[in-house]
Amino acid sequence: MSIEIISWNVNGIRAVGNKDALKWIDERQPDIMCLQEIKALEEQIPEGLFDLEYANRAVNSADKKGYSGTCTWSAMVPEYTEVRHDIDLGKEGRILEQDFGDFVLFNVYFPNGQKNDERLAVKMKFYDDFLTYCDSLKEKGKSIVICGDVNTAHKEIDLKNPKANSKTSGFLPIEREWMDKLEEHGYVDTFRYVNGDKEEEYSWWSYRSGARVKNVGWRIDYFFISDDLVECLEDAFILQDVMGSDHCPVGIKLDI
Repeated sequence: MSIEIISWNVNGIRAVGNKDALKWIDERQPDIMCLQEIKALEEQIPEGLFDLEYANRAVNSADKKGYSGTCTWSAMVPEYTEVRHDIDLGKEGRILEQDFGDFVLFNVYFPNGQKNDERLAVKMKFYDDFLTYCDSLKEKGKSIVICGDVNTAHKEIDLKNPKANSKTSGFLPIEREWMDKLEEHGYVDTFRYVNGDKEEEYSWWSYRSGARVKNVGWRIDYFFISDDLVECLEDAFILQDVMGSDHCPVGIKLDI
């Protein structure tokens, strides 16, 4: 059975709802739709975002209003859903963990470290705690799918101006080294696995200076899978034509 999973940082689910920016889901019909940075409580999520009916919806909202938050719609009902407050940062709504039997799916909005050094340290702790937890599931024989806004571009090919951003959080050596470690622990960057060194494939663009029109972007939204799922990977893609946010959706297809 082929399963399509799509991830998108919507930068405000009420904002994209007002733009009808989720209507493309009715035509695409992904089996699982993961959103980050919804900036809404569950009761604030608008009705009629799309017509497609999913069997399950899970929401992890931040305690702070209008901030962060994750939401996952799925055609399958998971065996369990957890929000992982033990990893989360003061209940910022950053993680949804769901077990779909053949794999455990993580929909994650990783922290941004650009505010100051203290926030960067918080981001790195989140990274390490999250990887430790994923590894504990792998050791139990679980297959892992990780998707979301990682808030770091991994390699120079993953952003337009690597040299100019080499001292900016989101492309710091310490952040990129963690992504190296993620791969060393057996998690595969699906887009690169499928598409190799394809250039100018980004998922986020600043709202300033017409960056999206000029394609001056960063690839900071990812799907990583545990290496045991590589034989199931059919496709990995970026939907750059989907508008409504400063990010665009990314996705994979798995033959489970």
